[in-house]
Amino acid sequence: MGWRKRLHYLILLAPLILIWVPFYNRLEPTLGGVPFFYWYQMAWVLLVVIVLAIVWHLDRKARS
Repeated sequence: MGWRKRLHYLILLAPLILIWVPFYNRLEPTLGGVPFFYWYQMAWVLLVVIVLAIVWHLDRKARS
């Protein structure tokens, strides 16, 4: 498999960049009384699952 068929792995870099602490090191805005610091991290847990599923599907498609 060539490197061009594996470019979809670059999608995995987005969570690494956006989970960098200075992006979310604050308390406001709150969501249902939960500080931003906590709900931002929990939102990324769900988003990373979605990103991994997308890459997994693209990888299966590239291999077939």
